[in-house]
Amino acid sequence: MTQMDIAFLHAPTGLALTENRIVVQCNLRFAEIFGAAIDSFSQMPLERLYPSLQDYEKVAHIGGDILRETGRYEDERIMRRLGGDLFWCRVRGTSLTPEDPFKQGVWSFADLSSERPVVELTRREREVAILTCQGKTSKEIGLSLGLSYRTVEAHRARLLQKFGARKLPELVAKFSGMPL
Repeated sequence: MTQMDIAFLHAPTGLALTENRIVVQCNLRFAEIFGAAIDSFSQMPLERLYPSLQDYEKVAHIGGDILRETGRYEDERIMRRLGGDLFWCRVRGTSLTPEDPFKQGVWSFADLSSERPVVELTRREREVAILTCQGKTSKEIGLSLGLSYRTVEAHRARLLQKFGARKLPELVAKFSGMPL
């Protein structure tokens, strides 16, 4: 085993080499984060690690465009461990083939669950939460999601309640894991 192989295997962040969104190789930390032995992930479609097929497809749509433009993509999202538990994860990736962004890639995964517990949210609440963290107004979110701004405000009110926040800045701080 070369020093590069040892560095990959024991890196302090989860790493995965992928081809067409299938795990070709991963390291020990990746296996620990997603809750199984390294061998369990060989040739595993990444789809199994997403909360839903819709989440998997949405990331492909958004991430694919960015990867084609820049060759890199990153976000924070909810992922699923093999045991079924959901958790917040920071994902960063580099496409080795930007013209075909998912053909080959190197991805890192960081478990954020100690900083940001998962609160059960509907798909629409998650979408509103993500766009809120991006600084979008209720009207902008409504246009983006095809909702009225009043519906967006209703989703935000439920988010405030679920997260025990009094105001929008406090809610955003809780989403981002910032200390209050």
